[in-house]
Amino acid sequence: MVAWPIKIEKEPAMISKKFLNPHRVRRIDGGFSFVPHRFLADGFLASLNPRELLLYLFLVLAADRQGLSFYSYDSICSLLQMSLDQYIEARDGLIERDLIAFDGTIFQVLELPSEPKESSAKQDPAGIAQLIRQSLREAEYA
Repeated sequence: MVAWPIKIEKEPAMISKKFLNPHRVRRIDGGFSFVPHRFLADGFLASLNPRELLLYLFLVLAADRQGLSFYSYDSICSLLQMSLDQYIEARDGLIERDLIAFDGTIFQVLELPSEPKESSAKQDPAGIAQLIRQSLREAEYA
């Protein structure tokens, strides 16, 4: 009788989960917001600067089921403690990265693109610095 080697594969152990506070289990009631797991797993979180991340999460929380919200820039700046310039930079970065759309009044949080996109500000800091210097020179002569 020949004994064949038998390979027994173990299934990965499942993590046993339990509620730490069963009286405070999170659930969706009136409002609705979510961040897809891909936001973390596919590198979107890591690709954003802190202000872009703060604004993105705010817009996710403020949006309805279709991702739409109507907050004004002054409300957003006040709530997030951002200057107008910081808000515009963060907003424009999210638009460049194809994470949100904005028409001047309405924000739409978009479905995540297939992969994170780099902001042009991160790709060419020298070009941004040159634009700032040029704007300052033009302001001096105005």
